[in-house]
Amino acid sequence: MLYAQGIQQARLNGFLLPGLALLLGILIGYLLFQSLRNRKDKALKQTAKDIIEQAEEKARQVELEAKENALRITREAEEDLQRRRAELSKEDDRLVKRREELDRRFDQMQQRESALNKRQSSIDRRANEIEALYAQRVEELQRVAQMSIEEARGILMNEVAEQSRAEMARIIHQYEAEARETGAEKARELIADAIQRVASESVAEVTTSVVTLPNEEMKGRIVGRNGRNIRAFEQVTGVDVIVDDTPEAVTVSCFDSVRREVARRTLTRLVTDGRIHPAYIEKILEEERQKMDDDLVKAGNEAVFEAGVSGLHPEIIKKLGRLKYRTSYGQNQLAHAVETSKIASVLASELGADVEVAKAGGLLHDLGKAMDHNTEGTHALIGAEFARRHGVNPKVVNIIASHHHEVEQTSVEAVIVEAADAISGARPGARREDLEQYIKRLKALESIANAHEGVEQSFAIQAGREVRIIVRPEEVDDLAAYEIAKDIANEIESTMQYPGQIQVTVIRETRAVSYAK
Repeated sequence: MLYAQGIQQARLNGFLLPGLALLLGILIGYLLFQSLRNRKDKALKQTAKDIIEQAEEKARQVELEAKENALRITREAEEDLQRRRAELSKEDDRLVKRREELDRRFDQMQQRESALNKRQSSIDRRANEIEALYAQRVEELQRVAQMSIEEARGILMNEVAEQSRAEMARIIHQYEAEARETGAEKARELIADAIQRVASESVAEVTTSVVTLPNEEMKGRIVGRNGRNIRAFEQVTGVDVIVDDTPEAVTVSCFDSVRREVARRTLTRLVTDGRIHPAYIEKILEEERQKMDDDLVKAGNEAVFEAGVSGLHPEIIKKLGRLKYRTSYGQNQLAHAVETSKIASVLASELGADVEVAKAGGLLHDLGKAMDHNTEGTHALIGAEFARRHGVNPKVVNIIASHHHEVEQTSVEAVIVEAADAISGARPGARREDLEQYIKRLKALESIANAHEGVEQSFAIQAGREVRIIVRPEEVDDLAAYEIAKDIANEIESTMQYPGQIQVTVIRETRAVSYAK
């Protein structure tokens, strides 16, 4: 029994002790939590109080600074206002003085205008008196001289014209003599030095259009059955093939020198190969055209390198290469362009001009001859337009356009290139003419001279480089002889094309003949 009670008491103690301990722990924890919470609230309140005090302090400082800035700005504004008021006061004083000065000047102008009006009235009266006196004097002169004003004016104008002609002829003769004395020697030195330094070949290159055949039988193969081969060849190449009685040769004819050269090469290959039919003709022609394009670029690059010109557009170089197959009076135009460039370079360096512009202008001056068969216009203007489109220097474009005086020359380099062009074309051996063209040129020179009034005879001498004109002395005086020479020279320049220059010499002489019997 006691044992059972002890066990029961022990069980009761086992349940009560942990519960009491748990309650005691909860109570202690609650007390600790309240204590920590109170401390934290006090710390937060103290921190908030400190922040508020700091904010109030900063607000006071900012307010003080704002007040100071406002005072400073106010002082500055007042100083600026005072300064501007002072300037306005000065400006107002100046305006007042200027207004006073203008009023004074206005008064003076009015006084002067009044004086001028009085003087003008006096002058008008004097003018009327002078006109009346002049009319009386004219009437008196007409009565004494027994001629009208128009007749007297005509006599006076004739006398003045005669005196002016004499004076003009004297001045022209004097200037020409001075120019010959001072300029001829220097010009000869420059031109001779330029030609000697260039030293190009004197024999002109000629482009041929004759194809040599191995035998006469080849002519029949070129013509083909019913003319099939020759028609196909002419159609695809754009040339005319002339098969005549010339032994073992045919002639390729075309106004386009490059097209003619391509056709000549194509026909030469066909003759060498022996296979001549339309399909094969087209194949060989296409190959030769590609080779010709490469040759044109190569020839253009060689000319540009030889002339020392850089920076040209590839299309210009290719067009320049076409001049290799263009001739003028037997002179190869590409060689002529290079030679002109070198001569222009020498002359420009001697005269202090722009050497690079002169070289480029000399090289490209005949660029239009590479395309003038396909484009309307003169070769100078065509070449200038092509060069302008491809970014060439405007000075060089003017040189190209003006080397035949179709437009005005705007630089000394243009004059130099024109002279170099004439030197290259006129030097001995540079060009040649056939007999028919030579005779036509001589006849044209003599007909131009004979068409002028007072000309008795004219003779084209020195291979057409000089025209000697004999005038009638009773119809042409010395002054008129100078005028005839100038007129004929100008007409030759404007109506004829020729290499170099032509000298016009007018001869006037009076012969007195008597016979002793």
